[in-house]
Amino acid sequence: MKLSTQIKPISYLKSHTAEIVKEITESREPLLITQNGEAKLVVMDVRSYEEQEQTLALLKTLAIGNHEIMQGEFRSTEEVFAEMDMDEQP
Repeated sequence: MKLSTQIKPISYLKSHTAEIVKEITESREPLLITQNGEAKLVVMDVRSYEEQEQTLALLKTLAIGNHEIMQGEFRSTEEVFAEMDMDEQP
């Protein structure tokens, strides 16, 4: 997590919700919420969350692809292009 992440107790979240929503939406910086001195949750704006989810999906796809390559589960570009050429023929 970034060092610039704000840290606030859960009581702050309860009493400053509207302010928090405005600040996080504008700054796009997450807010770490603590309870009894322990980190419990992270509050972030929807756009940042969606971007993070897209990034994680891409990383997962790349990891799966890398694993398949390591297992020898791939086809050469020549095979793929040859198959595409066959599909295009009348």
